Amino acid sequence: MLTPGGRVPPHITAPRRLAALALLAGLAAACSAGDGSGGYLAAGGPAGAAALTVEQLSARVGCDPRLQADGAGVRSGHCTTPDGDFVVTTFATRAGKDAWMGAAPAGIPHLAGDLWTVLSSRKVLDLLSERLGGELHMTDPGSGEMRVVG
Repeated sequence: MLTPGGRVPPHITAPRRLAALALLAGLAAACSAGDGSGGYLAAGGPAGAAALTVEQLSARVGCDPRLQADGAGVRSGHCTTPDGDFVVTTFATRAGKDAWMGAAPAGIPHLAGDLWTVLSSRKVLDLLSERLGGELHMTDPGSGEMRVVG
């Protein structure tokens, strides 16, 4: 669907951008080597606890995710809630998450837990962080350096 000016409306392109970023997560995880877990667990669980899944994280914010990527140690799902659109991504290893964080697009904020990230606008992430925890991160467009914001 195009606008009279021949452009794709923003409400259609946003999910496509989120889907592309979820695929980036899969590529980053596939390029990482080894376990590299370092003993980290999703959502700060106790030693020996299983990492939270895309479905479990999504349920905490009232979403039944539409899975977009599944394999190579990474899973992603797209959610639409009254808070807004976002992509939840989980990682099998700390190395996979670190690789994703290192390749995260500049200027796009994401909420990060031990073995998961949520990608969306700052407004949506601020709302979701109240229920998911994690830290808000963003790569500085000028320096390319990852930093905690908020």
